[in-house]
Amino acid sequence: MRAYCPHSPMVGVGWIEGWRLTFAGEGQMGWEGAVTTVAESPGDRVFVSLYDVHPWDASQLDEVEGVTAGAYQKLTVRVSTLDGDIPAWIYVYAGYEGGMPTAWYLSEIANAAEKAGAPDDYVHELRSRPTGTASPEA
Repeated sequence: MRAYCPHSPMVGVGWIEGWRLTFAGEGQMGWEGAVTTVAESPGDRVFVSLYDVHPWDASQLDEVEGVTAGAYQKLTVRVSTLDGDIPAWIYVYAGYEGGMPTAWYLSEIANAAEKAGAPDDYVHELRSRPTGTASPEA
């Protein structure tokens, strides 16, 4: 977020209840492995960082995340925080779920969750997920 949204400070953390972290898009649009997305899943939850996103940064992030290309949809969900539920938007992959992330990509996600204060068991579960290897270029 710091690289793509320099005007948007992190303002907190929370949980998206009824959703699970998953991966999708392996082999699509030049990605090396599958990328993060979320899927509705009663009983599950995803730890998230919250940002006060500046309008200029939002436009840039939409471009980087593939909203303008149709790869992701931007949805508004409720995030449970210690101060109560708040609305926030997320990016959800517009295609089918499936595929595995690279070890590097998964490590970046787990490191970010740990740095943001995610519980140890949540970070451990992230780190123990299977990973794939990027396909060699043809």
